[in-house]
Amino acid sequence: MMDWLQLTKLYIPLIAWVGSGWWLGRVLPPVIPYRLGKFLFWIGVPLSILGFLRQADLSASVWLAPITAWIAVGLGLSLGWIWLQIQSGWQELQTPLSHNRDGKPTLDRLLGQTLMPPSQGSFLLSTMFGNTGYLGYPIALALIGTQYFGWTVFYDTLGSALSSYSVGVVLAAQFGSQMRRSIHLAVALLKNPALWSFWLGLGLRNVSLPPPIEQGLHAGAWTIVGLSLLLLGMRLSQLTSQRYLATAMIGLMIKMAIVPLLIGFGLPYLGITGTPRLAIVIQAAMPPAFATLVLAEAYDLDRDLTVTTLALGSLLILLTLPIWLLLFSP
Repeated sequence: MMDWLQLTKLYIPLIAWVGSGWWLGRVLPPVIPYRLGKFLFWIGVPLSILGFLRQADLSASVWLAPITAWIAVGLGLSLGWIWLQIQSGWQELQTPLSHNRDGKPTLDRLLGQTLMPPSQGSFLLSTMFGNTGYLGYPIALALIGTQYFGWTVFYDTLGSALSSYSVGVVLAAQFGSQMRRSIHLAVALLKNPALWSFWLGLGLRNVSLPPPIEQGLHAGAWTIVGLSLLLLGMRLSQLTSQRYLATAMIGLMIKMAIVPLLIGFGLPYLGITGTPRLAIVIQAAMPPAFATLVLAEAYDLDRDLTVTTLALGSLLILLTLPIWLLLFSP
């Protein structure tokens, strides 16, 4: 049965931290979230990974988490591509249903706007990659605890992060126009400190540390979780686009509903049940990652569509989390 008290304990700090970040992002100079982002990227998040990995249960089956992440990316890409083909076919038919004169929603509006290649690229990216780091970490820690945090970290570092700057780069280059930056993003992946701290954390798991250092590492890791949510709110305060609402909702339905549902019911066939199953479903259900905005800007994709899906997805996660807990809580 779903633990409503646990969910309430998550939502109160989640809304408080993100809401505070949103307010600070509106009143503080843009350089503040920029510097906070740099700090979290280079120091904060790697530190939290080191801290939480020391308490995580890393059984042999935990390596299935990144495999599942790649499956989720493939599902999102496939379903997004199928939708684009349906939309394209409908626009070619131009049936009378698309000309409703009484002001009611038309089938055209339900299908979304006709998308040009840059918009198609942004749409596909939004169906593939989730915010499994800045948002996925704190949500997973609150709902499943530190014991199974290894599943979350493996899903993010070897799944979401790796695929977004490999498959994501190829896809963005295909639909965009800035081919010269591909090598830059590939180098950025190799220089990602979260990836390196992940391997370092695995190597240091069995190394004994003095109690004060261990406690300080644990406290610092939780502090980083709060700062990550604060930064998320600051970034959301800078997203002002309101275009492509119908198209964004379709992409979010694929990313945050259909894909995690398929993953959740398919995991038992891989031998993953109980809390690890919930941990993976939560990661698969995260809203689109900010990496999609990085790729959209680097390859001249549709920034308006990207920021619309980011903003809406970050709100919808509050509505979808109870569903996953109800369906997949052990």
